Amino acid sequence: MNNTDHMVADSLRGSWVHRFLPQSLWPYAQLARWERPIGWKLLMWPCQWSLMLAVAHRAGAAADSYTWAYGLNIALFVFLFLAGAFVMRGAGCTYNDLVDQDIDDKVARTRSRPLPSGRVTRRQAAVFLALQLLAGLLILLQFNPYAIVTGIVSLVTVVIYPFMKRITWWPQLFLGLAFSWGALMGWAAVEGGLAWPPLLLYWGAILWVIGYDTIYAHQDIEDDALVGVKSTARLFAENTRPALAALYAGALVLFSAAFWLAGISWIAWLGLVAGAAHMVWQITTVDIHDPANCLVRFKSNSGFGWILFLALLASMAVAG
Repeated sequence: MNNTDHMVADSLRGSWVHRFLPQSLWPYAQLARWERPIGWKLLMWPCQWSLMLAVAHRAGAAADSYTWAYGLNIALFVFLFLAGAFVMRGAGCTYNDLVDQDIDDKVARTRSRPLPSGRVTRRQAAVFLALQLLAGLLILLQFNPYAIVTGIVSLVTVVIYPFMKRITWWPQLFLGLAFSWGALMGWAAVEGGLAWPPLLLYWGAILWVIGYDTIYAHQDIEDDALVGVKSTARLFAENTRPALAALYAGALVLFSAAFWLAGISWIAWLGLVAGAAHMVWQITTVDIHDPANCLVRFKSNSGFGWILFLALLASMAVAG
């Protein structure tokens, strides 16, 4: 394989993939978007929020006392959710590329991806997908039975998502259903069941995902219109800013309800205020006609993830 992979319009240059992996693996790394960490980070954050919410809830209810063993177990869960997000985001991207090959072949930014360019066959991509799903299953099996079943059910949302852009103006809603599933997983891993706090967290995360992916979709709005792909970016158009305000406000209300019902300490609410300020910055500074501006605001949502995670972690520590 020659260095033409560096010419791929949809790939990041100079990533760890190109520095450390042999060229023969570059097409597979691009299928999984390994050179783009923002995807697995955004998939991971609802998992970590839910985990910290459950631990803080149990600490506040005096259901657990912190010991070294307990702390190590929570640290293991943090790692498993990170690894699971990395693996399953890669699997999801590989599956999406298999489904969307006909669309990717019509768009300048994506026609040089491994499948439409022919650098990977559909059979090779399917085998790679199976290997990633197997790795994801091995990670999932480290949790309790309820969490395992919950994780398996999430595959339904993953399977249907790529088809939604063909039939509805709301594919971002279905992305939200898939990318927010971790909001159920963290609580299930700790509690062995579900309750109102993780459900509210899940619904809030869905609105958050619709918001940030609408910003992301504005980068491709012209190509999407040419090939007939639907999106909330095309639906909202010049009304994107008020739509984002409504979506993010709804997310904050639902997050607040989850925090309140979980009975976590006051410090987490300060984090929610900081998160609200971050959302206000996104809404007031986004320029839907500037792809570079949209990409920065989209990626900044990992910062929002950090804000809520650290706030919940601090709440857990205070309660403990």
